[in-house]
Amino acid sequence: MAGPDILALDFDGVVCDGLREYFQTAWRAYGEVFEPGAGAPPEGLAVRFYPLRPVVETGWEMPLVLYGLRSGVAEVDILDRWPELVPQLLAQAGVEPATLGKAVDGVRDRWIQADIDDWLSYQRFYPGVIDRLQQAIAAGVELVIVSTKEGRFIQQLLAKGGVALPSDRILGKEVKRPKYETLRQIKAAHPGATLWFVEDRVKALQAVQEQPDLGDVALFLADWGYNTAGDRVVATPQSGIHLITLVQFGGSFESWV
Repeated sequence: MAGPDILALDFDGVVCDGLREYFQTAWRAYGEVFEPGAGAPPEGLAVRFYPLRPVVETGWEMPLVLYGLRSGVAEVDILDRWPELVPQLLAQAGVEPATLGKAVDGVRDRWIQADIDDWLSYQRFYPGVIDRLQQAIAAGVELVIVSTKEGRFIQQLLAKGGVALPSDRILGKEVKRPKYETLRQIKAAHPGATLWFVEDRVKALQAVQEQPDLGDVALFLADWGYNTAGDRVVATPQSGIHLITLVQFGGSFESWV
């Protein structure tokens, strides 16, 4: 398979590792809703939280994961039974998703307003990714970010890493549409172009596969991102989703498949 004309990338979990920011935001929101005055997080809680990030589909679930851990739910149960546990934990705590969402958004907004440089500092790029993006751009590949993170923050983070992308190539939370719809619009704007999409969430890739007109988009699951062993098993040549490692990502496009 030759390389792409357009390379579309998810941001968090593919380009950027935001786990430290996720935990800090989740802990502060947890303190507001579940345990006012909790203070600093207990030692070791962040290390337990990080591997559980793949179960989170919406931001409000992050403090609920911490509530589960603090309530004695085992990590393996959270990984294996999270959809089943969510309503149980919400009922046990007597809280609504909207309350948790408001807390998470409020924590982030206040943190960003108070010290955006500090907020940005809690996020890092995966090793070698920035170099690979620069190589792709230099080779004439059109790079597009397709993310649920706000575009302005993506642009700032990329600029700090030395990658200058025009704002119209950063399609973030503000576009308010599913990723498959964004890919559809990219295809429509570039008829005949070869489009590859790298994402760390299997469900997002499967949603693309459900669109008949996107059948020629090459799909890649980033195994270094926020996914589980069970997710990675799904990505087989027969599935139409290619599992890619960080080493492969850093190499030639021919090595991706």
